Amino acid sequence: MIYLLEDDGSIRNFVEYALNGSGLETRGFGTPGEFWQALGQALPSLILLDIMLPEEDGLEILRKLRSRRETERLPVILLTARGTEYDKVLGLDSGADDYIAKPFGILELISRVKALLRRAGPGDQPEEYILGGLRLIPDSRRVVAEGAEVALTYKEFELLSLMMSHPGTVFTRDAILRSIWDMEFDGENRTVDVHIRTLRSKLGRCGGLIRTVRGIGYKMDEKSD
Repeated sequence: MIYLLEDDGSIRNFVEYALNGSGLETRGFGTPGEFWQALGQALPSLILLDIMLPEEDGLEILRKLRSRRETERLPVILLTARGTEYDKVLGLDSGADDYIAKPFGILELISRVKALLRRAGPGDQPEEYILGGLRLIPDSRRVVAEGAEVALTYKEFELLSLMMSHPGTVFTRDAILRSIWDMEFDGENRTVDVHIRTLRSKLGRCGGLIRTVRGIGYKMDEKSD
């Protein structure tokens, strides 16, 4: 998933349409408030960020992203009308991975997005995630709870991997359904709750690391219930 923060509706819709049409799932946001709310639910693979925004400057948003443990290495491309050499240097020094000045060619944008995703892909994935007595090894798709290997279904593994890769992040049921099942939450779908219950049972005492956030969803926390 790619997040696009752009207050110009015509540009946002055009870029979102082009990226989705290229197989790059993208969600656009018109204000920083909407962006931060979505970021609190699920982390994207890459962010396209305008600089001149209402509510909050894009460079300040970038600095906040780089100051947080869960987003410090998240790929960010600045898309902005500021195209001077000074602006580019400032943006890159502030933590951007790439800088594209408006107006830009959509084919170049798609190419640079794909290139950055490749660089930030498997090579940046840790060999394993560890939380308390729980270990998850992405490459071999293994899960070990307090020294004992646990057999999980494909979706159970994907769900656990999503939460373990973002410890402390609260995921809504809607965010989990969209990320793992590519479905929208209608208020009555119990798929997520059933899988969480099964995960907790299979993980034994480590199942307590999956915390319920009442009225919102779930998160992984090092402190067991």
